[in-house]
Amino acid sequence: MKTIRISLNSIDKVKSFVNDLAKFDADFDLVSGRYVIDAKSIMGIFSLDLSKPIDLNIHAEAELDTILETLKPYMV
Repeated sequence: MKTIRISLNSIDKVKSFVNDLAKFDADFDLVSGRYVIDAKSIMGIFSLDLSKPIDLNIHAEAELDTILETLKPYMV
């Protein structure tokens, strides 16, 4: 598992983020305080406080380099 900090501070960013994650057959969790939600769930993401960066847990080994390259625009 790898954890990175990301920022999703606009609706368009959230939509493109979910679309990017949907390309991968791996599990992703967003962690904000004590809340952990599925990062592929657009409704779940909007339930979080998006005004500050959040942690993304990536549960993948095989495609990790490709995933990190895809997520670069969201990293803080």
